[in-house]
Amino acid sequence: MADDLLKFVSIEQEMPSKRVAADRRLDFSEIYAEYVPDAAKEQSSRCSQCGVPFCHIHCPLGNNIPDWLRLTAEGRLEDAYEMAASTNNMPEICGRICPQDRLCEGNCVIEKDFSSVTIGSVEKYIADTAWDNGWIKPIKPRAERSESVGIIGAGPAGLAAAEELRTAGFQVHIYDRYDRAGGLLVYGIPGFKLEKDVVGRRTGRLEQSGITFHMDFEVGRDASLSDLREKHDAILIATGVYRSRGLKIPGVGLGNVREALDYLVASNRKGFGDKVPEFDDGSLDANGKHVVVVGGGDTAMDCVRTAVRQGAKSVKCLYRRDRDNMPGSAREVKNAEEEGVEFVWLSGPEAFDGDNTVKTVRAYKMRLGAADVTGRQAPEPVPDSAFTLECDLAILALGFEPENLPALFGAPELRVSRWGTVTVDHQSMMTNLDGVFAAGDIVRGASLVVWAIRDGRDAANAIMKRLTASQTKKQEVAA
Repeated sequence: MADDLLKFVSIEQEMPSKRVAADRRLDFSEIYAEYVPDAAKEQSSRCSQCGVPFCHIHCPLGNNIPDWLRLTAEGRLEDAYEMAASTNNMPEICGRICPQDRLCEGNCVIEKDFSSVTIGSVEKYIADTAWDNGWIKPIKPRAERSESVGIIGAGPAGLAAAEELRTAGFQVHIYDRYDRAGGLLVYGIPGFKLEKDVVGRRTGRLEQSGITFHMDFEVGRDASLSDLREKHDAILIATGVYRSRGLKIPGVGLGNVREALDYLVASNRKGFGDKVPEFDDGSLDANGKHVVVVGGGDTAMDCVRTAVRQGAKSVKCLYRRDRDNMPGSAREVKNAEEEGVEFVWLSGPEAFDGDNTVKTVRAYKMRLGAADVTGRQAPEPVPDSAFTLECDLAILALGFEPENLPALFGAPELRVSRWGTVTVDHQSMMTNLDGVFAAGDIVRGASLVVWAIRDGRDAANAIMKRLTASQTKKQEVAA
């Protein structure tokens, strides 16, 4: 038994094979291959099955990671998938895009001297195997319920909530402004991290399960929030946050100074074969251009790596802190560097220069000073340190903020915080409007997909609890 728990001593960490940078720069296919079965079993056996699994504790979903690693090591893959899916509605998606180096793998107890268990790659392997073998089937509730729930937003929070509610038998309708379900999973994340058929088979399963999707539907244009409240027994707001944070420096209004989401959406739409005027006319196409991306999070990494694949002449990432303080995944930074991205650390933009379109970025060096309220050292400019970068396309990847939902939804009575996020009671997850709940980034602010899934599951449970209590009360009155 002891040998079974100490295989990390004799077996080294081995990730699935990764395509060489020269090849993967040429397309938007995922860069990692699948594990072969023996390799997945072997890597899973490296888990020490420790008494206090920090991987589980540091997973927002509380995934039972040691349990499904053990089942994988034993070759019980269908059981491993059932275990993974019991806490996660999208294990194959989280296995691909979660920053495991900051969450589960980064907190693995064997990480320091022996390298962590490759949790994300095993999770992806388990779920993909389940799909390939037909183990994942449409939802068939044990009993249908008459109550209906309207979900605004077909992103990860909305989709997770929809699955939980449909499993319990509720009638679920999802409303989304885009023409394809998935939200940022489809339009914000590039294919080299998440191929779109992976999302499509998830949303397709939900549709086959009896969930009704209303696409190209904008609340406030096609119906007000009040209209939807009259139609459904409960509403869940899960819109996410889409408005880009601004940058107030000279030249920000020049042509070819663009927001990250506009850039990524155009690229993903082009990948679907859609007609994209701003891509086709070159204004959102990096081909042949000197590209400068401002920002240091995962969205910035998506932008720089997309620009490489579009054939940019050069790609630079301008970030005001150093590598150790970068919010993006360290694994993504390494992948970007392998693909030819140059990181300009401890630097910030001062102005964009050009006549009608940007030609150069004026920047200055920065240093890390005193810690701010979050405990991170605050960057401050270094005097007389200005420098210039050639630039034909500047992309601002500075994070996202909520849109003005009360105005957008025609619901001025909906209460929001001073940051524009929807205010909820964190026990009931209900807003100040009776029967209207909210979850995901629109409540917590821009965050990780795994947190959105967690919030969606929690909101579904809160909705089920309320509607069940209401139904019970009606039955008691009728009796």
